[in-house]
Amino acid sequence: MEEKKPMPLIGDKFPEMEVQTTHGDIELPKDYKGKWFILFSHPGDFTPVCTTEFVAFQKKYDEFQELNTELIGLSIDQVHSHLKWTEWIKDNMDTEIEFPIIADPVGSVAKKLGLIHSKATMTVRAVFIVDPQSTIRAILYYPAELGRNISEIIRMIKGFQKNSEEGVAIPANWPENEIEGDRVIIPPAGDVQTIKKRKQQEADGEIDCYDWWLCFKK
Repeated sequence: MEEKKPMPLIGDKFPEMEVQTTHGDIELPKDYKGKWFILFSHPGDFTPVCTTEFVAFQKKYDEFQELNTELIGLSIDQVHSHLKWTEWIKDNMDTEIEFPIIADPVGSVAKKLGLIHSKATMTVRAVFIVDPQSTIRAILYYPAELGRNISEIIRMIKGFQKNSEEGVAIPANWPENEIEGDRVIIPPAGDVQTIKKRKQQEADGEIDCYDWWLCFKK
């Protein structure tokens, strides 16, 4: 009996696979090494919510590129269906889809990523955010009736990049947090010496703290 492998989780390396796409064959995550990438699945081509999502992703494509982030779509449709659908989007919505879409008609990629709903034969609506070291940083799932918020996905990329660069945590609704605006959280102190250091940093005006375990900086 074939061993059933569990779906990847946050913190795991994105599984290696070769996929067929509208831009030719791609090796994941190898071909995106050194870049962030977002792999997002949709239930099927020529479906209303998915069509609005693809247009929305494309409208933000330049912003993703500025963040060193690539986009990859996925469904269990065949590649010719993807090609016809993107052609329809271009002709009817004046939007050319510039990123690749994975064709997965036998569902092997979707099954490996845990994207086949147990009560359906279609791909669920999910998002994998993967960093330049091929580590999965976030996994999001959406119901069929609710389209994704692309601006929130961009916010997540910016937050992850800030975390990777500075080792800080990101508060709720950043960069428009209700308490501290665009300031970020310094990780809580883990020992007495760090507590003393934090208090001195606050006295010197380097950081602001509500207490030693809740400190912010620009």
